[in-house]
Amino acid sequence: MRERIFSIRVVRPLKAIAVDFETANESRGSACSVGLAWIEDGVVTRVEERMIRPKVMRFSSFNIAIHGIRPEHVEDAGEFPEVMDEFADDFAGATMIAHNAAFDFSVWRSALDIYRQPYPEFQYLCSVKLAQKVWPHLPSHKLNILAQHLGLRFVHHNAAEDAVVCASATIAMARQTGVSGILDLAAQIGMRPGRLHATGYESCSVRKR
Repeated sequence: MRERIFSIRVVRPLKAIAVDFETANESRGSACSVGLAWIEDGVVTRVEERMIRPKVMRFSSFNIAIHGIRPEHVEDAGEFPEVMDEFADDFAGATMIAHNAAFDFSVWRSALDIYRQPYPEFQYLCSVKLAQKVWPHLPSHKLNILAQHLGLRFVHHNAAEDAVVCASATIAMARQTGVSGILDLAAQIGMRPGRLHATGYESCSVRKR
């Protein structure tokens, strides 16, 4: 009797990370802080926040009033490439999520453009677009409204706390729709993930029904 040989393919879980940037002024390349929240098996497992020293140290009074970050808070911080390189291995192949992804990923691209750095390789989703489809009854889909809907308390416009609410809302939406993963949630509502890659980017979009 011939011995049967079975090969076992180990499937690594997909990485999902929520990201939020705050900026020093109206320029998208003026990131002054970043918050990151890792999602694993339906829970937030890790949260990080870093201050970022913009290449041009111009802080507008409007932005300071929103997030409370002043020039003296970032004087000793690393600049954008140094800060983000710390997490390069985490970003590689990840599914990134942001609340209003058009803003956050334009910040990421603009900051890298200033330093003439290549873009990382990953796909991304927009939790605003997800929430508009999953919770159409809500009066608004701003992050504070989603936090209220989920019974979460947080400090709005703190990058780390915003990232956690973004991640938590995405997890809640996946559970409500009965899917097992973040990408399954996107497929369920007809969302095409956006992509950053070495030669450019593709926007995240939702298929019209």
